[in-house]
Amino acid sequence: MLKVSSNKMEALKRLSDEKGVIGALAIDQRGSLKKMIAAGSTTDVGDEGIVRFKELVSEELTPFATSILLDPEYGLPAAKVRDKEAGLLVAYEKTGYDATEPGRLPDLLPEWSVKRLKAAGADAIKFLLYYDIDEDRKINEQKHVFMERVGSECLAEDIPFFLEIVTYDATNEDVKGAAFAKVKPHKVIEAMKEFSKADYKVDVLKMEVPVNMNFVEGFAKEETVYTKEEATAYFKEQSQATDLPFIFLSAGVSAKLFQDTLVFAKEAGSTFNGVLCGRATWSEGVEPYATKGEEVGREWLKTTGKQNIEELNAVLNTTASSWYDKVSNK
Repeated sequence: MLKVSSNKMEALKRLSDEKGVIGALAIDQRGSLKKMIAAGSTTDVGDEGIVRFKELVSEELTPFATSILLDPEYGLPAAKVRDKEAGLLVAYEKTGYDATEPGRLPDLLPEWSVKRLKAAGADAIKFLLYYDIDEDRKINEQKHVFMERVGSECLAEDIPFFLEIVTYDATNEDVKGAAFAKVKPHKVIEAMKEFSKADYKVDVLKMEVPVNMNFVEGFAKEETVYTKEEATAYFKEQSQATDLPFIFLSAGVSAKLFQDTLVFAKEAGSTFNGVLCGRATWSEGVEPYATKGEEVGREWLKTTGKQNIEELNAVLNTTASSWYDKVSNK
């Protein structure tokens, strides 16, 4: 059982529904969102175009989400127009990583601190870490020390620390292929075990599912890497790898596949505590926004975007477990 302060407990409640399930919307993308908007636009929309799209997503979709994840670089205006019942997570990491150096080492936004993000209205701090459990020990040790610092900073400010872990293989760039699918369960589960240690002071883990569902028997269109029984066992093993609350990230898959994955996870015995769902909810709205303008983009969010999030909420209602079973302030 994770023991937290009363302040952290209240913050977690603001980020969740009344049952203790997190149904959060993620739109902290920066460079990737710029590229998505630029690809569909005939003119340079600039930073204002990115800020405005985040505002539209916040205005139209936070009435149906328990909370929203934003970045401080482009997202704070969107935080101001979110639904009054929606909590706020704010990203603390620099976007992307330096591809010229080995290790995908993390870095902080230099103009911000946890103290300043909290003052800007954050209910929780999110940090994205790229991690390969099998990478060079010196590289991973740097990451361990770095995350200890972030965790300590969150502890000092008495604010929940959400750690997002995205796994990779330092010897294989193709994270979507069958070769990575074969090692992904090991990468995800061992990373989860490492950062569940008390040293890092993590309150909630934001995790990938332990398999690539596109290679699971019954889901795969071509090659199969895992039988249904094997995939089920990996979901169960992941859930047993931590005592911390954990939520799933959508990792850019379609809304339908993500929903089907949550059902599969529940049937496998996973006690996940919600989601932080980004592109699966709103990504198809970028193209009408970029090509046809704000009102068309808003209309897409009001209709298809709303439908995506309501369908996800219905699935969460029958699949996610309450984090109240894992957290106490006593």
